[in-house]
Amino acid sequence: MDTEAQHVERDRSSQPAEHPEGEEDRSRSSLRSGNALSRGVDAVAAWLPGGRVTLALLSCLALLLAFSVFVMQPFQIPSGSMESTLRIGDRVLVNKLAYRFGAEPERGDVIVFDGDGYFGDGDYIKRVVGVGGDHVVCCDSGGRIEVNDQPVNERSLLHAGDAPSEVSFDIKVPDGTLFLLGDHRGDSRDSRELLGAPGGGFLPLDHVIGKAEWVAWPTGHWRSLSRPDVYARVPASGGSHG
Repeated sequence: MDTEAQHVERDRSSQPAEHPEGEEDRSRSSLRSGNALSRGVDAVAAWLPGGRVTLALLSCLALLLAFSVFVMQPFQIPSGSMESTLRIGDRVLVNKLAYRFGAEPERGDVIVFDGDGYFGDGDYIKRVVGVGGDHVVCCDSGGRIEVNDQPVNERSLLHAGDAPSEVSFDIKVPDGTLFLLGDHRGDSRDSRELLGAPGGGFLPLDHVIGKAEWVAWPTGHWRSLSRPDVYARVPASGGSHG
């Protein structure tokens, strides 16, 4: 056995590891930064009534606010225009990132939007029935709305006793806009009522706030607002959407 080699290995392992050049300086810099941050937190906590507990609560509130502003925002339903899907007083969670990064609303989506200049002041919630390029007609011989010559059976969505529309229309949705209807067609101010108004009842995409994805309150109404399959057979319009 090569005892000399064994002693050399033991000697090496017992020696402190050498730090690469500059690593020790970076470590000291990191410690100084951490200490400075800690001192800053301590200073703010000392200034606040309640100290670190108050600071922690304020930090949580700031994170919740940022989440609400940029990611998922709650909205309360103020009217019956979307019954029976959504009832007055329901609180829905709206995904504000759903239509970012190139995605756009699709037929059947329930969206929240800024109606200023098109539907009136304030935010509204409606269902997307037509997207840019779509040909939307009401009604066919069976009393159904047609989108791109495909009848859409909305019976499962509409408020009990409602017809798809008491107002006849035959429109093409301009590119970059949406045609929106409430599920309670007998109690909804939507694109049908504004066909002769400036903008023609079509909502520009840049007015969309987000997609309503969940009913969060009351707990007895809790459920997801998934896209219904009644629009799945609608063919592409020949525009930019399928």
